[in-house]
Amino acid sequence: MVDRALLARRVAAVRDAVARIGEMLPSEPGSLAGDRTVREVVILNLFVAVQECLALATHWLADAGWEVPSAYGQVFVALAEHEIIDAPLAARLAAAAGLRNLIAHRYGALDWLRIHAVASEDLDDLLEFCAALARQVQDGPVN
Repeated sequence: MVDRALLARRVAAVRDAVARIGEMLPSEPGSLAGDRTVREVVILNLFVAVQECLALATHWLADAGWEVPSAYGQVFVALAEHEIIDAPLAARLAAAAGLRNLIAHRYGALDWLRIHAVASEDLDDLLEFCAALARQVQDGPVN
């Protein structure tokens, strides 16, 4: 059974990180590259939000007794296979996991226009993921 308190803490962390990105993200994509402090706040919170979603996904799979894939992006696909989230959302989240890996391992190579686009357009996927898990908990046990 999924730990509801853990779920609530991690969902709150995702929401907080997404909100912080929204507070700091400049409206003009080119402006992100020019402000180191804003870049660092945005990228850190983007990393945290995706990482928390990954932690939620792996926790969910493990608690349900399902196999936990070794590749980050595949944990979302596994949740879709178990009908916890839908397949299109899983595919978008798998891409977010790839971005998380790029942030974690190649910080200097980041494309700030791409980061701005993700931070402007794709954060709702992280919130949708959290909402989907919350709905599953409300509907009853996962296994």
